[in-house]
Amino acid sequence: MNTLISKAPPSSITPLFVDYTNENKLRTEIQRTIRQNGPLQLVVAWIHSTGKYALDIIAEETSKTGSQNWRLFHVVGSSTNLEAAINSVKIPTGCLYRQIQLGFVIANGTSRWLTHKEISNGVIAAIRHDKPLYIVGTVEPWERRP
Repeated sequence: MNTLISKAPPSSITPLFVDYTNENKLRTEIQRTIRQNGPLQLVVAWIHSTGKYALDIIAEETSKTGSQNWRLFHVVGSSTNLEAAINSVKIPTGCLYRQIQLGFVIANGTSRWLTHKEISNGVIAAIRHDKPLYIVGTVEPWERRP
């Protein structure tokens, strides 16, 4: 998060550090942020399976402002079924849904997980490229996964 914030123009990123498994707190924090800063144009959300409704809450609250063509970058892991991930989210009208799949690195005959810096730079690259799917690292061959 700090890398992303440091590379962005001043006041263009408002990080929400909130326990997304606390649905009421998540909803309240999004509403507060929108009141303070106006409609959200871009959301990067890395939600684990413990936040069952978090992505839906984010999409719902962001869309209530009437924002058109706002972008939701959903960060997912290497083993995520991408089609199932899309189908699990209620993508509202006006939302441009994007996926960032985090993979792994194969170097010198061994594989390893991505570093924090590689993840941060990958998220930044995904935002710049603005494609429906952006893979950071590699997800194939599956048997080489660390």
